[in-house]
Amino acid sequence: MTDTADFPREHEPERPAGWMDHDAIQYVRTVLPILYVDAIPVRVDEAGDVVAVGLLLRVTREGVMSRALVSGRVMYHERVRDALLRHIEKDLGPVALPQIPASPQPFTVAEYFPTPGVTPYHDPRQHAVSLAYVVPVSGDCRPQQDALDLAWLTPEEATSEQVQMAMNGGQDLLLRQAMAHVGRLS
Repeated sequence: MTDTADFPREHEPERPAGWMDHDAIQYVRTVLPILYVDAIPVRVDEAGDVVAVGLLLRVTREGVMSRALVSGRVMYHERVRDALLRHIEKDLGPVALPQIPASPQPFTVAEYFPTPGVTPYHDPRQHAVSLAYVVPVSGDCRPQQDALDLAWLTPEEATSEQVQMAMNGGQDLLLRQAMAHVGRLS
């Protein structure tokens, strides 16, 4: 299958090893669930309690501004911890200094479906399974790539109705689950 080869064609930019071209990933998304990671970046105090949650500001394909979590695919032959580090660096910058535990265990698994209503999580492009993590970051974080802004909110602000309504695809629920997991949601 030359269409899915992992080497660049003359008209395509070079891709990292294990990364598919646009047509290949579009096809795969129609026949297989794709593995993702979702990361909720947090700031913690000296006791380890979450004091702030980092939410990205992005523009959706429809041109709507929304708040979002750090999220992305796990590449072929990539460890989950490496995918977390890669996506945090991609969205928050190279000096975010995430603290990934030695044995990362997700606080939940979110299953995104292309059909709305099957689960609380929706991604119109694909069926995706995401391992979700709360990740403390201690460095200088700045929005990168397609993120327009990064806001640090208290857990109460992040789970407020106003902020929750600005999130898409069920990430509002994922954020609430994360805050409950760390004891910051009553």
